[in-house]
Amino acid sequence: MRRKANIATIADIIVIIAVTLLNPMLFPQMPPPSIPDKVVKHYRMQLTPDSIQNAIALTEKEIDEMSYYLRLHNVMDDGYNLVAEYNTTLQQRLQLLKNQQAGTVSKTIRRERIAAKDRPMTAVKTQQGHWKAGRYYIGPLKGEGISRDEDGRIVCALWDADTIVKARRIDSLGVYNGQMNSFMEAYGEGTFDSNDGSHYEGMWQSGKRHGFGFESSPNHQVRVGQWKKGKFLGEKLRYTAERIYGIDISRHQHDIGNKHYGINWHQLRITSLGRKHNTEGLTYPVSFVYIKSTEGTTIRNRYFLKDYMDAHKQGIHVGAYHFFSLKTSAFDQANYFVNHTLIRESDFPPVLDVEPSDAQIEQIGGGEVLLKRVRQWLELVERRTGKRPILYINQMFVNKYMVNADDIKQRYNVWIARYGEYKPDVKLVYWQLTPEGRVDGITGPVDINVFNGFQGQFEEFCRTGFHK
Repeated sequence: MRRKANIATIADIIVIIAVTLLNPMLFPQMPPPSIPDKVVKHYRMQLTPDSIQNAIALTEKEIDEMSYYLRLHNVMDDGYNLVAEYNTTLQQRLQLLKNQQAGTVSKTIRRERIAAKDRPMTAVKTQQGHWKAGRYYIGPLKGEGISRDEDGRIVCALWDADTIVKARRIDSLGVYNGQMNSFMEAYGEGTFDSNDGSHYEGMWQSGKRHGFGFESSPNHQVRVGQWKKGKFLGEKLRYTAERIYGIDISRHQHDIGNKHYGINWHQLRITSLGRKHNTEGLTYPVSFVYIKSTEGTTIRNRYFLKDYMDAHKQGIHVGAYHFFSLKTSAFDQANYFVNHTLIRESDFPPVLDVEPSDAQIEQIGGGEVLLKRVRQWLELVERRTGKRPILYINQMFVNKYMVNADDIKQRYNVWIARYGEYKPDVKLVYWQLTPEGRVDGITGPVDINVFNGFQGQFEEFCRTGFHK
């Protein structure tokens, strides 16, 4: 059974009163009218010139990550308005820091001191009652009070009949502001500003992020979506008509069992995104198609050329992909692909499909050996075609083998295969969201992909061949 938070000793009371007197941030006064309150909350007091420059650099980096999110989302996406509002806060913070660096504002934000006799009395909450103005009252507390949670952290809260209405807690990790339960754990809506510069805003349960929320940080991209027991699950997309959908095909769309099927290109229309993705009866046009051309150094798709020409006749954007083998050199495979694939100037960038098992990767010497071969293929194909290839991998591969492959992630667009309900938590150009989609004009299941962005970004990608 959990023990309830309790302040029972005189020593506890003395410590809490001392902390309160020495740390005005627990119950801060209102900031000057010229400085937005949200900016002040995130502002570091008494900054040195070096720390100001560092704070500017971190804020600019966080704004860059925020800009990436805002560029690829719109008001239809859950949490968009919250993120946009926080982006405004970041812009204000950056301006305040730059003004301070230039010497146009004082180096310390000063708050007016209020005479002790004019300050509201703060109660010290205990299990059965509270101390206030030197007297002990038995019964529920209404108003401001301070207490300790079961980990000994100071909690300042507004109480109503012993129920916390809102609270503020400062500890070694950062500052929490929001709702709490009876155990003084974060519960309900709340924000947390970490000492490492990250900001979370959303739902909590039992002291952990749980439910919908977003996190912004200078150290990683914006995370908007569902959290569970402190872990980020991912972003759920809304599958609207504004999104850009495409397919990838091979001979398996033609040869099914012992039967052969053609593709009715003029009928193409996506009717299902698979069982995990509810489209509420909507259907979508096919805006792009990738066709398998080669595999290793000996396998060619006999249907590539006809599918390629038919797709072009329908005005569909076309790209070709190569299935990577670990049995032959990357150099030979790159040349085999280019020599046997029709690639026009207007085509989408070629794709390298990398899908080895962990056992296969181990047999060739590990992930670094594989990534070296991948780099060779990408570089050679780019030199020969003039197009920067796209790397197709799955989320597990990214998490396990590409932690230290920043050169690949920064130079090449990534196409992720992930069949769960959440969007991959990486920067990408396409997301293959199901292998079991349905498309009018094609027999059997089809891989369905969604472009990471909307029409404006898609048109730019069509022009440049690279998705920023």
